[in-house]
Amino acid sequence: MYFEWEVPSVVKRVEKSQEEWKQSLDEEAFAVCRLAGTERAFTGKYWDHKEVGQYHCACCDAPLFVSQTKYDSGSGWPSFFQPVDERAVIERKDSSHGMVRTEVLCAACDAHLGHVFPDGPPPTGLRYCINSLSLQFHENSQK
Repeated sequence: MYFEWEVPSVVKRVEKSQEEWKQSLDEEAFAVCRLAGTERAFTGKYWDHKEVGQYHCACCDAPLFVSQTKYDSGSGWPSFFQPVDERAVIERKDSSHGMVRTEVLCAACDAHLGHVFPDGPPPTGLRYCINSLSLQFHENSQK
C-alpha cells in the first residue's frame, strides 16, 4: 500500500435480495450497481470531483477508494490507480458488449462499480474506471 487509512481488517458481507436493493437505491443507481449498467461519460457527480476524502460503496457504505489515488484519466468517469485496500474490491472477467474487460465489484455487497484497465499512472499502472452512481463521498474521512 502507498497510503495509510482506516480499513476494517475483514470485509463484512452485506446480503440483500434484488427487491431489497431496488427499494434502497434510486432507479439509476440500481441499474448501475445491481444490473451492471454504466452511466454516460462526463455526467456523474464525481468524474471531476477534487475534494479530499474517501469514496464508499453507494449500496453498503464500504470504503473503496481515497482521493489521493484519484486522477484525471480523461475518460469522463472517476478514475483511481488503486483501491483503499486489495480486499475492498473483487475483480472478475467481463465478456459483455463484444469485448473482454475486468469488472470491479464491491467485495462487501457485490455491487458493480466499473472496470479496471492496465493503462493507469504509476505506481500501479492501473486505471479503476468507476461509475459515480456506485460511489458516495465522505469528506475528510481519512487518517
